[in-house]
Amino acid sequence: MSSRAPQPRWLDREEMAAWIRTAAVVELLPAALDAQLRRDADLTHFEYWVLSMLSEAQDRTLRMTALAERTNASLSRLSHVVSRLEARGLVERFPCPQDKRATNARLTADGWEKVVDTAPGHLDAVRHYVIDGLTREQLAQLAAIADSILENVDPSQRITGPMTAGS
Repeated sequence: MSSRAPQPRWLDREEMAAWIRTAAVVELLPAALDAQLRRDADLTHFEYWVLSMLSEAQDRTLRMTALAERTNASLSRLSHVVSRLEARGLVERFPCPQDKRATNARLTADGWEKVVDTAPGHLDAVRHYVIDGLTREQLAQLAAIADSILENVDPSQRITGPMTAGS
């Protein structure tokens, strides 16, 4: 008896072209955004993402576990990043009042100021690298495509929350 593995479903030319371009975007876009943030704000893209998630939370505060979920980070990675942001006075940690076993992270006034000061340059980079090169129709298509991919890679919507194209 042969225990042959099933044959892979190879990509055809059109699928391969789409995949290579998607993989290139996945690799190159984060580096381009990271370079802009490092140069202009002395932040990594992930540090800015953490600050941004806190800036949008109620009272600019989240449990570390919720922040890890929203940023797609392990608690260990997030803890290291929050420690760096704490050392810079941008974030503070404190025991969760509802559950003393949990820890909250809160954006400080300096952290809020950093987000406000950094957002325009980051927005310019996002526009330059993604938005301004697309028509309105392409933007709608991109949102729909991203939604379709996210249904598979983030079915619980832990990063985006309930979101559909045009929301």
